[in-house]
Amino acid sequence: MSGAEFIGGNIQLLSDTLAEAKAENRAALVAYLPAGFPTVDGGIDAIKAAFDGGADIVEVGLPHSDPVLDGPVIQTADDIALRGGVKIADVMRTVREAHEATGKPVLVMTYWNPIDRYGVERFTAELAEVGGAGCILPDLPVQESALWREHADKHGLATVFVVAPSSKDERLATITAAGSGFVYAASLMGVTGTRESVGEQAADLVRRTRATTDLPVCVGLGVSNAAQAAEVAAFADGVIVGSAFVKRLLDAPDEAAGLAAVRELAGELARGVRRGA
Repeated sequence: MSGAEFIGGNIQLLSDTLAEAKAENRAALVAYLPAGFPTVDGGIDAIKAAFDGGADIVEVGLPHSDPVLDGPVIQTADDIALRGGVKIADVMRTVREAHEATGKPVLVMTYWNPIDRYGVERFTAELAEVGGAGCILPDLPVQESALWREHADKHGLATVFVVAPSSKDERLATITAAGSGFVYAASLMGVTGTRESVGEQAADLVRRTRATTDLPVCVGLGVSNAAQAAEVAAFADGVIVGSAFVKRLLDAPDEAAGLAAVRELAGELARGVRRGA
């Protein structure tokens, strides 16, 4: 399978995957795992394990030295990956190998600064070539995103923006009009991490976001177990889980145990999103 076969195709794969979950009367399970953690090869294996367990979509994190929106669990994983020397080329390899092994949609989640330094045209062209479905850009303001969106559109990549409970309705409409693929709804204010409950704030945000767009709305931040996944799946199109997966890897005594723990958690969450639909 050559990378060229994928160009322009994987935003459609992403849309189809979300539509298939909806047709099954359930939410999609979206897993987040950083590239290069615990190693580049180990990170690729972890993504495959998440897919094996039941994830529909995976977000590959691009480790950053100043992950201001991430909590301590993901910060720790990013630090391990960066000390291991992870580069953007390793992120691209991770996307390619994860997608080719599974045929499922793989996105990159990244802060804007690494893309800006690398070059927007270069980054989008390479992400499309390796089979990427798109990019989640949590800190790129919509009003400054025209260059990115031009190149993402050219290469058939989704541009996923993040909305928050603090977003006013007018702002939501501006953000969702500029995005593609899906909308990432942050369930609460604050950084990534597990929470005791996801709460009504998230349901209200999904309702207000849906009033502005036909794009699927996927909820992240705070979901860590099957019960929470079921709760969110009752009102969202997708359930995004990151820190809980990373913590399983951090807590594991060895790599094999970590992969088993990721696969097990994905299975539990996959059952949860089905129960909550």
